[in-house]
Amino acid sequence: MKTNCTDSESYQKAARIIREANALLITAGAGLGVDSGLPDFRGTEGFWRAYPAFKKKGLDFYDLANPRWFKDNPRQAWGFYGHRLNLYRATTPHAGFNILLDWVRQVDNNYFVFTSNVDGHFQKSGFSPDRILECHGSFEFLQCSKTCTRQIWSSEKTKIQIDEELFTATAPIPQCPVCDATARPNILMFGDSHWIEDYHHAQNQKYQQWLSSQSVNARVAIVEIGAGTAIPTVRSESEKAAREFNQTLIRINPRENHGPDPCISIASGGLESLCKIENALRAQT
Repeated sequence: MKTNCTDSESYQKAARIIREANALLITAGAGLGVDSGLPDFRGTEGFWRAYPAFKKKGLDFYDLANPRWFKDNPRQAWGFYGHRLNLYRATTPHAGFNILLDWVRQVDNNYFVFTSNVDGHFQKSGFSPDRILECHGSFEFLQCSKTCTRQIWSSEKTKIQIDEELFTATAPIPQCPVCDATARPNILMFGDSHWIEDYHHAQNQKYQQWLSSQSVNARVAIVEIGAGTAIPTVRSESEKAAREFNQTLIRINPRENHGPDPCISIASGGLESLCKIENALRAQT
């Protein structure tokens, strides 16, 4: 249910919660990256604007985000995922990340990040890797597509050359160092029974420990940015945390900003909202 207040009042209320908080939980979905210039895959047409070659093939995001392509057509798989890897590396996270870092410092680094984003932009912006849970994995690591081993390894030295017209990868494509099968990003795909979850589990253990470390009377500001309903993992976690800590959820989303009471629903983009909350925060201090 949407809080019945004006945009200005929403920013003021959100700022007050953050100012009075002694802990911060940041939850983020794909919408957070839009202001950095990353493509919006919301809807088939949005995906095809970013990848016109796949429109000709009649393939959408849900078709391509499937591990079978690493077996059936590795060059096409890495054309799609390699382009994304290159894009994430070349893109500078927007100024909203710095605002969030300022809020983290205000609570003496008592924070955690829960995100479905696989771009590594929280780490790139200066957030501690020990304070991040990437619930769908990360492009920062690779794994064997056949899971011949549970080993994962850094993608830092991986360079993918892309045919920009066909969106296929040119040789060489990443290989497993153990069995020489095609390697793949260590991220959760659709219909994925081969995702190696070990690193994710380690992150989740740290997250659960952080949640447990908060006192009964902790004032945890929960700020959710750009998390949609199509894959509701982030939204569900935000709402669960709000219930457990008995706190008001701050939900930022230009279209899907509704939420259960108590919820401050802000109907605008991530960067704009973070800037306006920060301005309100400065005016209150």
